[in-house]
Amino acid sequence: MEETKVQENKMGVLPIPKLLISMSLPMMISMLVQALYNVVDSVFVAQISEDALTAVSLAFPIQNLMIAISAGTGVGINALVSRYLGMKEFETANKVARNGIFLGVISSIVFAILGGSLAHIFFVFQTDNQTIVNYGTSYMQIISIFSVGIFLQVTFERLMQSTGKTIYNMITQGTGAIINIILDPILIFGLFGMPRLEVAGAAIATIIGQLVALSMSFYFNHAKNKELDIRMRGFKPDKSIIAQIYAIGVPSIIMQSIGSVMVLGMNKILLMFSSTATAVFGVYFKLQSFVFMPVFGLNNGMIPIVAYNYGAGHKKRITDTIKLSVAIAVGIMLVGLVIFQLIPGELLRLFDASDHMLEIGIPALRIISISFMFAGYCIILGSVFQALGDGMYSLIVSVARQLFVILPVAYIFAVTFGLHMVWWAIPIAEIASVVLSTLLYKRINRLKIKPLK
Repeated sequence: MEETKVQENKMGVLPIPKLLISMSLPMMISMLVQALYNVVDSVFVAQISEDALTAVSLAFPIQNLMIAISAGTGVGINALVSRYLGMKEFETANKVARNGIFLGVISSIVFAILGGSLAHIFFVFQTDNQTIVNYGTSYMQIISIFSVGIFLQVTFERLMQSTGKTIYNMITQGTGAIINIILDPILIFGLFGMPRLEVAGAAIATIIGQLVALSMSFYFNHAKNKELDIRMRGFKPDKSIIAQIYAIGVPSIIMQSIGSVMVLGMNKILLMFSSTATAVFGVYFKLQSFVFMPVFGLNNGMIPIVAYNYGAGHKKRITDTIKLSVAIAVGIMLVGLVIFQLIPGELLRLFDASDHMLEIGIPALRIISISFMFAGYCIILGSVFQALGDGMYSLIVSVARQLFVILPVAYIFAVTFGLHMVWWAIPIAEIASVVLSTLLYKRINRLKIKPLK
């Protein structure tokens, strides 16, 4: 119990700047490495052909859906475990952890069945280019059938975050990403006597990296995370605990899943013009991860701090954490904005961009990156809603932004003005998100934060 006491005091008494940085920095670094992998993966795939790059871009909604379900469930696990530790209900925190592991296993089984069997249909729905369909089908089948890596890796990492041991997540995520980067060229191009697997090689490299990271996360939880007992012997699912996890996690799952719907819709709109436009959009998502991933790492450090101090009733620590997180997030996003404005051509050339791709992509990156000015603020507030148990607010903002603004505006601009105006839908949506996020935060501040001591 002594170790438990030390750990609970860390989030309850350590100065907020030191606490937030110590918990977030390892995650920010590991997510930057993850972003590097995402870019390197597509850089190698682009060397096969533009069709191969387009296939991976079209598969992104399914990958995003896996991330949405694993990360959304992880938000529920993270927030609940931290809250129960703050309330000193240690056995309930253990129950949340065990049920979270169970949900990760079930999710991976569902994706293995559905993704493995429906991959071909998914790509035929989007394009009649047989090369893209073949590349995409093999890629999607591999990442779906072996999705246990991503689901349980995220689950175990969220358990480490909930007790403040984020340094181990930096090690696991970083190792997994580095393995991906090393294996990508070997498996894609058939180096060192390996067969040339092309797009399928990129998928296999991803899976191997995830499984290694999962194994390390499992070890660290058993060896280092003494605050939680995750032994599954005699385990029985607890409907009440699962309901609590999803009460927080489902809005986050839906919110991130809507991203898949948005990307699928945008791909269909862009295919009205050319597959190159779709490839540009896919490249943008890879490049923007360098900007957004550190902010998501900041979120991962912030959520347990806010949740813990909400459970402990510490109002000032909550507000101080939110203010500092917003300031850091906005600063990161402004750096990203400057880079995208100054060197969009150089960024696109990383992916062997053709002249046509540069013609479309340079103005596209400059226009879309305007949204960075507003996105950091909205991301932090969305995570605050989740940490305080009001994930539905995050869902409202996400639905409004992606379904009620981005897609309708993009379609109207596409048919009315042409491709060059489609990209403006994203900054317009982000401005709407700022307004709505602010209104909802004022409400949650009045109802939940101000009444605390």
